[in-house]
Amino acid sequence: MALTMKQLGRPAVATRAARRSTVRVQATADNVAEARQWINNWRNKQAAQANRPSWFPGTKFPDHLDGTLVGDFGFDPLSLGKDPEKLKWYQQAELQNGRWAMLGAAGILVPDLLHSIGAGGPAAQVPWFEAGKYEYFAPPSTLFAIMMFLFAWVEIRRLQDIRKPGSANQDPIFPNNKLPEGEVGYPGGIFDPLGYSKGDMATLKVKEIKNARLAMLGFAGFVAQYATTGKTPLQNLADHLADPWGTTVL
Repeated sequence: MALTMKQLGRPAVATRAARRSTVRVQATADNVAEARQWINNWRNKQAAQANRPSWFPGTKFPDHLDGTLVGDFGFDPLSLGKDPEKLKWYQQAELQNGRWAMLGAAGILVPDLLHSIGAGGPAAQVPWFEAGKYEYFAPPSTLFAIMMFLFAWVEIRRLQDIRKPGSANQDPIFPNNKLPEGEVGYPGGIFDPLGYSKGDMATLKVKEIKNARLAMLGFAGFVAQYATTGKTPLQNLADHLADPWGTTVL
């Protein structure tokens, strides 16, 4: 039996209709996912605003600080974070500088403590402000150049991750080494010998940034103390405890 042109065209029409239906379903699913994400973000912001602590009680929170950032207490008197892109950069800069400050403060206080009890070896006998005079296994200029190269490598990789999250997760030399997906600045998985990431990460993040800020202020205090007294932090502390009024107040 011969088929009419109308019958021949039916499969093509049905195929096009099925494709349009698939596209509409996919578009609807994408819209639903975006709507859910927006609702979740809105709920997170509302939860962050509820009973939110302030760096100065009674002051109005800046509009660009909605409480979703770790350690956000509404402190931005110069409005440096109004630009969302700059705010992301400032967040990462504070986090990284705070981590280095914590390491630096420990690197100053621990040798100072060891020196005060006669331990720690030759390195502990050199105060932190004269660390460059210590004779290492190589000239200081060589060690500095190596350090700057390693710093540059790590920081460039970190900058790539900030600009395009997840782009630096895979090792460029050993491709089998790969970080799990995670938040920028908190890669996770690669170094957690004590299993902290299995606990309350939100609380741990706040504790970390608080200690980081304290360490940055502490290091600035170490520098100011040395410029004023020419002594180490623990030497200044001992002098203060021995004679608070004579050494600190007056």
